[in-house]
Amino acid sequence: MTFNIEVETKKQLSFDYKKIIDEVINKVLEFENCPYETEVNLVLTDDEEIHSINMEYRGIDSPTDVLSFPMIDYISPSDFSIVEKNEREYFNPETGELILGDIIISVDKVYEQAKCYNHSDVREFAFLITHSMLHLCGYDHMEKAEANIMEEKQSQILSELGINR
Repeated sequence: MTFNIEVETKKQLSFDYKKIIDEVINKVLEFENCPYETEVNLVLTDDEEIHSINMEYRGIDSPTDVLSFPMIDYISPSDFSIVEKNEREYFNPETGELILGDIIISVDKVYEQAKCYNHSDVREFAFLITHSMLHLCGYDHMEKAEANIMEEKQSQILSELGINR
């Protein structure tokens, strides 16, 4: 598994964020039975930049905590069979890895929400990656039933990692 990280903020995370990224991504992929080696791109940014991205891609004039840009057009969540039908579109030709997509996280929101929800910065960061990885695996939360599924998976994954509130 490859994860590429771009840090586009001066605000530093006070923990080993690469270790958390690695643990969370691997746990989500294991949890979702992904049969491939994968590639995920992560951008750590600030509220100003994520606000701009939110406006450009979603027409939302405010910052958000995380944005997910999945590369796979799933028929149903975590049904990876679709990628076999179009390898050129979904796999990196240089590495052979399945390209899941991009995650953009506001470091400002990590600190703000950790304080707001009264849990650690590590827990908030791990939650945002878990949430976003589930989006990259085809899950959504637009409908109540979908949201319930995502919330349960998030809780189970974080619990298995020992990252609790």
